[in-house]
Amino acid sequence: MNILIVDDEIAVTNSLKRELSDCCAELNIICVNGGYEALNQIMTRKIHLLLTDLAMPDMNGYELFSRAQEYDPKMPIIMMTGFGYDPNHIVVKSKQKGLTDVVFKPFNMEKLLALIKFKLGLK
Repeated sequence: MNILIVDDEIAVTNSLKRELSDCCAELNIICVNGGYEALNQIMTRKIHLLLTDLAMPDMNGYELFSRAQEYDPKMPIIMMTGFGYDPNHIVVKSKQKGLTDVVFKPFNMEKLLALIKFKLGLK
């Protein structure tokens, strides 16, 4: 199963990749650092789950969420944010379009791993 992690902070993607690889050997973890790179991955391979940051320089999480949903409406998407306050209402807009999962940084890794496993139907 392919998991796509999108965050402009390389330390975040590396940490998540390490945790997910240690947790679930059956996962293929793909890390990119921007929305356009993420869309390229979504269009060129099957992505089973998208884990994306909310605020990125090239494309915000709402735009990536919307475009990913257009391409694959059944792909589970989890949005990450370090903001307690959402000045551009990106989370609200995304939830209105069907986003169900938002995690706040710093997140509890065990809870995030459990959510990812649940979304993928893993035990």
